[in-house]
Amino acid sequence: MIAALTGVVQHKELDRVVVDVGGVGYLVWLSAQSMAEVPPQGTSVRLFCHTHVREDALQLFGFCQEQERKAFELLISISGVGPRLALTILSGMPVGELLEAIAGGDLRRLQTLPGVGKKTAARLVLELKEGCARVGALATAAAPSRAASTRYEVIEALVGLGYRRPQAERAVEAVWAREGEGATAVVAERLLRDALALIAEL
Repeated sequence: MIAALTGVVQHKELDRVVVDVGGVGYLVWLSAQSMAEVPPQGTSVRLFCHTHVREDALQLFGFCQEQERKAFELLISISGVGPRLALTILSGMPVGELLEAIAGGDLRRLQTLPGVGKKTAARLVLELKEGCARVGALATAAAPSRAASTRYEVIEALVGLGYRRPQAERAVEAVWAREGEGATAVVAERLLRDALALIAEL
């Protein structure tokens, strides 16, 4: 099973990307939330993945955040909620708000999501309430690992552009330290841009 991919964005469409990993292109389906975080074509990306196996197909579903993948896997554990509906649900609301709505039993809010009626909303709350509360509680603890992943991704991108690894590491760490408390919210694209600007100044 493929749990994660790190490569270059080769192609982007409305709900999918092709990620080139060592010359192999992987088609990955994403929610609207993750698509908004995917960097431009030709840049490095890391996606957490869920491999969905059927008799006639093998599909990859990708997520920019580990929390969203966990929420996706909770959703598809419900009878009648397949991968496509799960992506549609995740596209309709930020994952933190979705987990909060399920954990809080907010049926009215859940019914505003595309593809979710009264019965499905009730089933989500009944079967996922405890699991969603658990995943939501892990979000804060997961922030440091996401931060490390972002720094690693940008360092690898700089090395790929021809910069020496020690130089790339120093630039990325300097930019990260400069951001202070807001560093965990920095996306890879911005971190790469600022690191390149810092290297140019040296």
